[in-house]
Amino acid sequence: MTLTPGRITRSIRGMDMSSVPKNQDKGAVWRTASDVAGDPVTILRDAGVNYARLKVWVNPADGYNNKARVLEMARRAEAAGMGLLIDFHYSDTWADPGAQKIPAAWSSYALPQLADAVAHHTTDVLTALRRQGTPADMVQIGNEINPGMLVTGGAASGASSSFADLGTLLRAGAYATRAVQPDAKIVLHLTDLGAGVQHLQWWYSQARAQGVPFDVIGLSFYGYWHGSLATLQSGATTLLQAFPGTQLAVVETAYGFTTAQDDAQPNIFGPDQVIPGFPATEAGQASYVRAVQNVVANLPDGRGLGVVYWEGPWTAVSGAGWDPTDPSSGNGWENQAVFDYHDRLLGVRWEFAPDPGA
Repeated sequence: MTLTPGRITRSIRGMDMSSVPKNQDKGAVWRTASDVAGDPVTILRDAGVNYARLKVWVNPADGYNNKARVLEMARRAEAAGMGLLIDFHYSDTWADPGAQKIPAAWSSYALPQLADAVAHHTTDVLTALRRQGTPADMVQIGNEINPGMLVTGGAASGASSSFADLGTLLRAGAYATRAVQPDAKIVLHLTDLGAGVQHLQWWYSQARAQGVPFDVIGLSFYGYWHGSLATLQSGATTLLQAFPGTQLAVVETAYGFTTAQDDAQPNIFGPDQVIPGFPATEAGQASYVRAVQNVVANLPDGRGLGVVYWEGPWTAVSGAGWDPTDPSSGNGWENQAVFDYHDRLLGVRWEFAPDPGA
């Protein structure tokens, strides 16, 4: 589906659902708050989620998060009436500030070939989505690309180590998006606002100087890493002032409802990550997400698009761990899911409007 202008401009109540197919195949069960088992996409839709974010890997070892799986999940999101944010990692595995690994099939490519591969891959996935009647509403050209993308691994390692090279890759993805889906919003996704908004402002300025078209400033914001809610508010406001004509979305956030574990994999969120005022409880998780939503909803001139929660349905199930090359790997995220250890939906409020009581 393509959302109506009123919905796409300022009402994203999103959920990254990339883990659902693998979890489901490995036996995961999801339940409503009243303990009725059902489809997690439908359960989340009925709770107020209106956007699905899906990551795309090129050739993952486990066969998940590839084009075929993304098409499958896009059909489910469309059936639930959700908008669609496609998150290209341009890798066979996780892409983030610590690793932007070149896909194995592209490992011998020099920069011009990498740009062609980015354009072809983007075109291929977006065209397939459009042809099955589930066109992307928003498209991320890379995931947490502060250090660049396609910069580690293979003979082409370091190909986007300069911003001129990165600009070549970003333009390839952005132009391909415009060609296939002209009305989709292009997102450039960074993280680490807490380290200083000046670097992010410099980064987006460089992208503009390189002629990279983008509509949305996309941020990861995990308060236990990236600073206070005041940091989010001031940093987001600064970025919007610096780049007229853009909008802003928090495309990743999450918070723990407990510090206990549900499998043997150490959790990312533990006692040291608990933020004062937001206990690691169901109510604390709900309050934290509501606070992030409220900050974005109150950004100047209504330019805050909304908030996407990261991997809320990713519960601990044997065989559905974090490493696509290791079936025995576990899940370090289950205590930040929005389903508890009895598979029941937790109490986060999926809404996007200023809170009169805030």
